Amino acid sequence: MASRAEAKKLGLTDVEFDEILNILGREPNFLELTLYSVMWSEHCSYKNSKVVLKRFPTQGPQVLQGPGENAGIVDIGENLAIVMKVESHNHPSAVEPYQGAATGAGGVIRDIFAMGARPIALLNSLRFGSLDSQRAKLLFKGAVAGIGDYGNTMGIPTIGGEVYFDDAYRENPLVNAMCVGIIRHDKIVRGKAAGIGNSVMVVGAATGRDGMHGASFASGKLSDNPDQGSPMQVGDPFKEKQLMEACLELLENEWVVGVQDMGAAGVVSSTCETAARAGSGIELDVALVHQRDKDMKPYEIMISESQERMLVIVEKGHENDVKQIFKKWDLEAVKVGTVTDDGMLRILENGRIVGELPAKSLAEGAPIVKRESKRPSYLDNLNIDLSRIPEPEDLNEVLLKLFDLPNIASKAVIYSQFDQTAGADTVVSPGSDAAVLRIKGTKKGIAVSIDGNGYYCYLDPYEGGKQVVAEAARNLIVSGAKPLALTDGLNFGSPEKPEVYYQFEECVKGISEASKNLGIPVISGNVSFYNEGRESAVYPTPIIGMVGVLEDVNKHCTMGFKRQGDLVVLLGENNDEIGGSIYLKEILNTVGGPAPRLNLDEEINIQKCCLKAIELGLVNSAHDVSDGGLAVALAECCIAGSLGFEGEVETNIRPDILLFGECQSRIILSLSEENLSVLNKLAKEMNVQVSVLGFVKPGNINIQVKRKGQIARNIDISLDKIIEISNNAIKRRVENERQA
Repeated sequence: MASRAEAKKLGLTDVEFDEILNILGREPNFLELTLYSVMWSEHCSYKNSKVVLKRFPTQGPQVLQGPGENAGIVDIGENLAIVMKVESHNHPSAVEPYQGAATGAGGVIRDIFAMGARPIALLNSLRFGSLDSQRAKLLFKGAVAGIGDYGNTMGIPTIGGEVYFDDAYRENPLVNAMCVGIIRHDKIVRGKAAGIGNSVMVVGAATGRDGMHGASFASGKLSDNPDQGSPMQVGDPFKEKQLMEACLELLENEWVVGVQDMGAAGVVSSTCETAARAGSGIELDVALVHQRDKDMKPYEIMISESQERMLVIVEKGHENDVKQIFKKWDLEAVKVGTVTDDGMLRILENGRIVGELPAKSLAEGAPIVKRESKRPSYLDNLNIDLSRIPEPEDLNEVLLKLFDLPNIASKAVIYSQFDQTAGADTVVSPGSDAAVLRIKGTKKGIAVSIDGNGYYCYLDPYEGGKQVVAEAARNLIVSGAKPLALTDGLNFGSPEKPEVYYQFEECVKGISEASKNLGIPVISGNVSFYNEGRESAVYPTPIIGMVGVLEDVNKHCTMGFKRQGDLVVLLGENNDEIGGSIYLKEILNTVGGPAPRLNLDEEINIQKCCLKAIELGLVNSAHDVSDGGLAVALAECCIAGSLGFEGEVETNIRPDILLFGECQSRIILSLSEENLSVLNKLAKEMNVQVSVLGFVKPGNINIQVKRKGQIARNIDISLDKIIEISNNAIKRRVENERQA
């Protein structure tokens, strides 16, 4: 029998060990204790977050499947639905960035086709330390290559993403992958082990010792190392492509009862979770699981996280049908067990029982923890005195410096490594506010975005949580799509630290409020705690993936200016908020200032006004104002359209704050002059302010800031110069191999 000391070594607390004794009515053996240790890890059980996640709005008339399954599902009409999920692979990517990022993409792809959906797009959200660091460069290059190689080989386009560089992520990078799939309503499959006597089969790749204790590895600090086996998974995208096609062919048959991805915790998680959902049990023999390593012990087979494997539950008598389908795709399919009626997960080895425990206790029985929450003291010291910070004399130089920052510069050097058009449905590729895909056989399209701002959440977790939802929604709106649902990836430090738990609670509170008010339910997601190294934790970094629908994909909109002479207008109001801006942090070298505030009523009105204007065909381009502020957003519209801008803004606000502050709820539109009166009428009905900024022209970007009719500051700069700097900012840093 296993001891309390062994339990601690496996990461279980005294309270958890006592609960195991209570559940079993006896001491567990080592196999049973190991299974509890992985299933009750934070990564699998969400024991530190469940109580907080209940705040999320998860329902709506468009929601076909909310949290609790492999992925969420949202209706887009015409008997079609979108399946979506975000997953993190942070710790593996910190140790081995190529395989960590690749297997992160592979895992979330399996979540999608496990529901019966064909994956049609990948997105990613990445965080690394400053590119002045050699380690950050290696992690960055490895992760980007891993994502690209896996998706490209699978034939799934990588259509969007975001990346942010900051020393807050120096020790612990963040790698979040999002996958989107499409399915007909009548083809949805769920991960349930239903039907007493039905067969339980393991399909796909063979099981090895890679990925041992991966769930536990992801549930501790990077400095904590498991003692047994390697926590690193090794991916094979060719094998996953075969697995995907085999599973999609398999799922055309009505005798398939359930399918579950073998992700974290492998066989044990897939079996106990499918049994728990169905209120059933499973009896399996580990000796029947096809293995590629010799002399694997039962616990190794049960917790291995070898990639490209699925659990399939089929009606009794159809085992050979499954085998024939997988043989066609050069894959193994073996019956390893049977669905039972006693609720137990019974593990045999060559017919001898080696472990027996309630399936539901593994999947849902981890003692829930409500951690202490304490407001961090640094939040009391964020105020700044702008009167002590002189305004730069040359705002041209400021704008060029901003576009030389990797966080604002062009990301083409990244997304050029991805196949963006596989499947031939990509309408708007990476580089715009959101990606747009057509839906075959219909007029419809979908827009997809993924966004996050850890720095805002560091400065104000509640406001930051609200803003990341609004930003993702705004990116869909300016693309002409109505937002439908979101999936989240919540990346934080240790929940055992009261200050970190406060950040987590407040971010979730902000996300929940924005989601509820904007009518965008949370249908799936992922929580990743313990993202910290020896010195510090990452910024609290919630990532929001969002999908929206266009009834007519031909009415999509992009950010680039389209026609000389078009008016350029601003929806929303400028204000004097400068806190949290890249300008304040990177140019004025000041960390501080509260994050900008978000008025949800104003945000809703502006989003509705913009979407209606696009649907009516009033505007030729649309782009939200975010990182870098108004001047950067105008320049981005110019870059995307290869056209310049000339205009002026009358203000009482300090010119640099007006141009580079990041106050929320602002959208830049370009339109023909004859459409302005209709836009003004629409905006008035929706209580939205419209300001004419200037007009589209060839050549330079010229912005005059006036006070009382007099020019206070002026930007007049060559568009070609900005483009050159923006295109080379990341490339020159990555290619410079100087050790920091």
